[in-house]
Amino acid sequence: MNMKRFNWPIVVGFLLSFIASLAYPFFLVDYPVTRDFPWVSILLFVVALILVWMGLKRAFSKPTIGEGKRSKLSKVFAASLAVLSVAIIGLFLFGTLIMARWLPPSTNAPQVGQKAPEFTLSDASGKQVSLAELLSQPIAGQTSPPKGVLLIFYRGYW
Repeated sequence: MNMKRFNWPIVVGFLLSFIASLAYPFFLVDYPVTRDFPWVSILLFVVALILVWMGLKRAFSKPTIGEGKRSKLSKVFAASLAVLSVAIIGLFLFGTLIMARWLPPSTNAPQVGQKAPEFTLSDASGKQVSLAELLSQPIAGQTSPPKGVLLIFYRGYW
């Protein structure tokens, strides 16, 4: 029986590397655990590289009895997908781990411990509240005004 086997590891490895490169910017950046470091994408890349390696071994191995000769087309296909997978992984790692450090520092942002500039915002009931007002009035149950203020911004709450 001269039946050619489909080289599924190389195809699955390529698809997994492609999906892992898109998973971080579109889905995984929303979660605090994966926002600072793309460890889930890197784990998926490791699995993808293992599958690509298995696919390359399968494409370039000697055929077993009954398989016939491996065609040049399957070897070119496997090598092409392997190169594309490695390129996707390399570009992703370069973009997230190296190019992200090239961003300029935010020089105008308040530093830790620095007093925030004066502002006036609406509270939950719609009343205008200023920073000076918050720092001058004692909080309920206290006799002295607070030393600091914690602002919490609810995204999409208006």
